[in-house]
Amino acid sequence: MKALVLAGGAGTRLRPITHTSAKQLVPVANTPILFYGLGQLRDAGITDVGIIVGDTAAEIESAVGDGSALGITATYIQQEQPLGLAHAVLTAADFLGDDDFAMFLGDNLIEGGIGHLVEAFNRDRPSAQLLLKQVPDPQRFGVAVLGDDGRIERLVEKPKDPPSDLALVGVYLFTPAILDAARRIEPSWRGELEITDAIQRLLDDGATVRASTVDGWWLDTGKKDELLEANRIVLGGLTGRVDGEVDDASEVIGAVVVEPGARLLGSRVRGPAVIGADTVLEDAYVGPFTSIGAGCHLTRTEIEYSVVMAGCEVADIPRIEGSLLGREVTIRPTDRRPAAYKFLLGDHSQVEI
Repeated sequence: MKALVLAGGAGTRLRPITHTSAKQLVPVANTPILFYGLGQLRDAGITDVGIIVGDTAAEIESAVGDGSALGITATYIQQEQPLGLAHAVLTAADFLGDDDFAMFLGDNLIEGGIGHLVEAFNRDRPSAQLLLKQVPDPQRFGVAVLGDDGRIERLVEKPKDPPSDLALVGVYLFTPAILDAARRIEPSWRGELEITDAIQRLLDDGATVRASTVDGWWLDTGKKDELLEANRIVLGGLTGRVDGEVDDASEVIGAVVVEPGARLLGSRVRGPAVIGADTVLEDAYVGPFTSIGAGCHLTRTEIEYSVVMAGCEVADIPRIEGSLLGREVTIRPTDRRPAAYKFLLGDHSQVEI
């Protein structure tokens, strides 16, 4: 079995972060989101991985390389335009050949991995194996309509009037039959070749399509609040360790990871939290469910329930919470008069004062 991981797309829901960074590389607990999915594929025994890339191809390839550090073999497949998941499957047809494959959306996180799903698929080998999860906002997803016997009757992609609250989780298992089905569909009202339409074609052809529900958590990290929730959940399973420097005036409480080269000077960190390599905390407080990236400098600042990416500098800010800071962000007060807030903000920024 092969894998097809989708790491293209514009990431519009995470702007302005994704104006300059691939959404699949935004960190959760200081590890790129994409790496969690690749690790779950590897743990399920799938190591031959095709990665669909778009405009951020160079950044994805730089991060993943040949895949050996993650225990996989990576092949990069360029999708010229993000024209839908079924279009991505067709774009990867040469790579997939006649093999069964798992398709994994690169910005999704699933509790417990996919080993059980792969085992069930290999045992029964339906044309498609899907995962479903009840969600409060099904209009954002592909949704499934089940019959009284629990079988899938119909699939609809991002419906304006959802016929159910069962969303398709971003992991699918397919036989090569999905390629033929994808070739026989038309673009949707969104102008894309939808994977839901291709699976519906399989259903219409009388093929076996199976689905099971996700009992644990599933996170689609496409928005800030979802990313912070993913960070909270992953940090919740953290085992603490201190590889950096913690001076006598500092305190580390609970599950905290202090990476090599990091220094805590007169600071307090309450876990679960991660302090990245070569980061310096001076007279600072880092609260639970916060990940601070590498090479940051926080001085006389409190921050909690946040993700701070590499190279940020924050000084003399009384309290920050529920925030996502992109790479090399600087936040500091000024002594110049007149006293006023001064901003340099990209498109789609959000500021609450």
